Amino acid sequence: MQLNFVGWHGLLVIIFYALFILCTTVYFSYSKTLRDSLKGFYLGGKGLGVLLLFFTLYATQYSGNTVIGYAPKAYRMGYAWFMSVPYMILVIAGYLLFAPRLHVIAKKFNFVTPADWFDKRFGSNAVTLVATILMVYALGNYLLEQLIAMGHAIAGITAGVIPYTWGVLFLVIIMLIYEWLGGLKAVAIADTINGIMLMLGLFGFLIMVFNTFGGLTDAAHYMIENVPKKIGVPPLSVSQTWLSLYILVGIGAAVYPHAIQRIYAAENERTLKRSLSRMAWMPFITTGVALIIGLIRIKAFPGLGKMESEQLVGMMANVIASKSVFHYWVMMLLFAGIIGAIMSTADSVILSFSSLISNDIYGRFINPKANEKKKVFWGKIIGICVVFLLLFIAWNPPGTLFEIFVLKFEILIQIAPAFLLGLYWKRMTKSSVLVGMIVGAVIASGMTLTGMKTFHGWYSGIIGLAINMLICVVGSLLFPESTDEQQKVEQLFSSREFTGFNA
Repeated sequence: MQLNFVGWHGLLVIIFYALFILCTTVYFSYSKTLRDSLKGFYLGGKGLGVLLLFFTLYATQYSGNTVIGYAPKAYRMGYAWFMSVPYMILVIAGYLLFAPRLHVIAKKFNFVTPADWFDKRFGSNAVTLVATILMVYALGNYLLEQLIAMGHAIAGITAGVIPYTWGVLFLVIIMLIYEWLGGLKAVAIADTINGIMLMLGLFGFLIMVFNTFGGLTDAAHYMIENVPKKIGVPPLSVSQTWLSLYILVGIGAAVYPHAIQRIYAAENERTLKRSLSRMAWMPFITTGVALIIGLIRIKAFPGLGKMESEQLVGMMANVIASKSVFHYWVMMLLFAGIIGAIMSTADSVILSFSSLISNDIYGRFINPKANEKKKVFWGKIIGICVVFLLLFIAWNPPGTLFEIFVLKFEILIQIAPAFLLGLYWKRMTKSSVLVGMIVGAVIASGMTLTGMKTFHGWYSGIIGLAINMLICVVGSLLFPESTDEQQKVEQLFSSREFTGFNA
């Protein structure tokens, strides 16, 4: 995403934008009362309204990659990349499979992290620990991706005036400051600012692309005459692979720890459902817009290879920016919005990572007697240490270690049966969940790391999940819980939150 903008202008935009977010979030979120409690710091006091909840979900789900990654993909694939729109819609469908039901039970038992559900439902330290390890690994992977993307975006918008490493370090310090002082509420406010910027930037970019390069009609005629494969129906094998990816991402993204914590943080069930209903429209005006931009570029910049096409957003922005001073500054703000969107994903991951460390590792296994203030403090400290470790990896990625980090959804999706089945089926046992998670994760990671990422069009994570689910169902039927354990589960399911829930 290399640009020819004057680097110092990009530097000033990033500095002022980051400081504006810092000052705004700290001013509206700082509270000593909330800062020292797990619920207050990591869930914003469980009082996020429709606006903040919607935008924190939106900005977290749609990173800067939506613009700089999805549009080049549309350029290479053509109309087949329309699959990216239902791809994101299915994430909302994934939420709706369990989110409202989980929210009401989380309110009663004061859940802070996803591991609280594992502990309450299955009552097993082994299950909780394995699930926590899988979530921590997936979050570390996700954060590493965002840090690398952030560095490339900063280097691009400043034309190298800010080196990759120093740019990432600056924005990470900004995020750590407002997270340390304001927790989830600060993150939600930052997400709202960044989400609005991303929306405005995308639509502004689309309008200028139309004015500069023409519309879809011209692009379609060009594809028919020159690259008909990009406008035709994709082969069945491609559709099957995408069906597999829909399941992988639709469920995997919905069970991200930071996504689940937003389910907990909703003010009430009605607020959660209203926010999710609005999120269902966002793929059309986010990934849909990126699709259109990518299709138009097929005619505007024909014949580019894969690596060249990855630079297309910057190439188009350079052409638009050269038209006038107004166009120049609109493009500058667009790329500031892209960086902000990456920040919004990264800050959510950092906060969720910290909560898992503080509540589920430090609080459960290292120092169970620690009070909430102490748990929050050590969660912050250890979280910061991990962030800087990942920064070092992002700056100096060893080949073998970096290959291990390609796993994300394949691993994370293995915790899904504990939510999708565990919230509805009383007979599900802790031993079957434990074995299922371990076997599913081993199969998914083993296939990926040996180069067999798909099998007959099905992703390794989906194959691992299928075997995981089979173990959970068959194991629970063949080896039921003891009478005492069954009574505990019956009491949980007979509570008012379950029996009175209207799914």
